[in-house]
Amino acid sequence: MAAELSRIARKCERAVITAYQELREVGTEDMTAFHACTTLYRIHHPEASLNEARRLVSEWIDHHVVRKSDGPTKGCDCD
Repeated sequence: MAAELSRIARKCERAVITAYQELREVGTEDMTAFHACTTLYRIHHPEASLNEARRLVSEWIDHHVVRKSDGPTKGCDCD
């Protein structure tokens, strides 16, 4: 897990994926973890709409957690 996370360039994306995985590891339900991560994204990006945050978080979870892909993702322009 740590090696995969080190490949995630965006700080907000890395924070979201780390939080999601850790919440799920301790038994948090999927939707509860998703909502927490959407909130976390919006803390990093208060300018983002709720719909934009939900879209990005779901894409990142699908990419990194579900598909276990290691390529770059679409998303915000931050570092």
